[in-house]
Amino acid sequence: MKKLSSLFVSGSMLMALTLSSAIAADPIRIGAIISKTGPASFLGEPQDITLRHYVKKINEGGGVLGRPIELTIYDDATDANTARTFASRLVDSNKVVAVLGTSTTGITLAVAPVFEDARIPMVSMAAGIEIVEPVRPYVFKTPPTDRMVCLKKIADIKARGFKRLAMINGTDGAGKTLRTECTAAAKAAGLEIVADETFNPTDGDMTPQLTKIKNRPGVDALLVGGFGQALALVTRNYGQLGMTVPLYHAHGAASKAFIKLAGNASEGVRLVAPLLVVGAQLPDSDPTRKVVMDYDKTMREITGAEASTFGGYSYDALMLVVNAIERAKSTDPRAIRDALEATNGFVGVTGVFKMSKTDHLGIDERSLYMVDIKGGGWSVKP
Repeated sequence: MKKLSSLFVSGSMLMALTLSSAIAADPIRIGAIISKTGPASFLGEPQDITLRHYVKKINEGGGVLGRPIELTIYDDATDANTARTFASRLVDSNKVVAVLGTSTTGITLAVAPVFEDARIPMVSMAAGIEIVEPVRPYVFKTPPTDRMVCLKKIADIKARGFKRLAMINGTDGAGKTLRTECTAAAKAAGLEIVADETFNPTDGDMTPQLTKIKNRPGVDALLVGGFGQALALVTRNYGQLGMTVPLYHAHGAASKAFIKLAGNASEGVRLVAPLLVVGAQLPDSDPTRKVVMDYDKTMREITGAEASTFGGYSYDALMLVVNAIERAKSTDPRAIRDALEATNGFVGVTGVFKMSKTDHLGIDERSLYMVDIKGGGWSVKP
């Protein structure tokens, strides 16, 4: 009887340990919505590669809080309605505790209310300032804002003595906000907008709009705003028309995919780029250099090409969430949200993040650089 009792106790202990291990190994469910296909695919593809690789690496290293990450990725095909469907699925079916994405401003704004209502933190990889201004309690982002980009770009334009500007912007969320922010920055700097054209992200030819700009006398510089493959098409049409006015792009063109798609017409284009583009040129004393170079090395090993800035935004989004979970010592969505908002000094590939109740981005203009495209690569301007 004593032996049976001992066996029962031992068996109970074994069962308890087994249950404890099972509970400890329960996955941390994180969702992601990205534009792996559609017009914004060159944003989503490197994000997909990045997220899958680093979640696998984290899990191989023991996970987070001793638990593996279960990552569910949905491809919204650059469509807001599709993204909203997946957002609801992540909340209702997948039961995620945090969300990464989306890839574009318009789609982020479309799905943000879903996660706000569910009180699940979302870290966007899109640029629009409207994502974080005004602050939404459960919404954060990693890329520099279009306002920061426009201020940087207009300052460079003014320093070069240009006074009369032409603009061509997409009708998408990113294009609209860049148009608004760059117009405001230009006016504040005393510059004149003498031509203002738009294009649809799915348009196959922007020659008519560019021809109007080409025929407009006295244009000193041309500013392009938007996202996706349309930026490369604008640039190719610019080259086909033999235009020579200095061409400025925003950070949406800061990728080798853009250079490849735009071809020879990209030579000499000036743009505002995140620090990931200039990582190799950062001093050893810069706290971001090692993180940037390690990420770039990893992406080169996986893809055979240099790291994409858009992939970098997803790296930061994932690592910010992981860091928040570790600091909160909890997978409760509210605790993760609170920890994200309290982020202070987190070193990512986009900058050093310091968030607060009034700032759900946490980086400033020091994370941006003016670069020229030269010989298929990047040339940093002083």
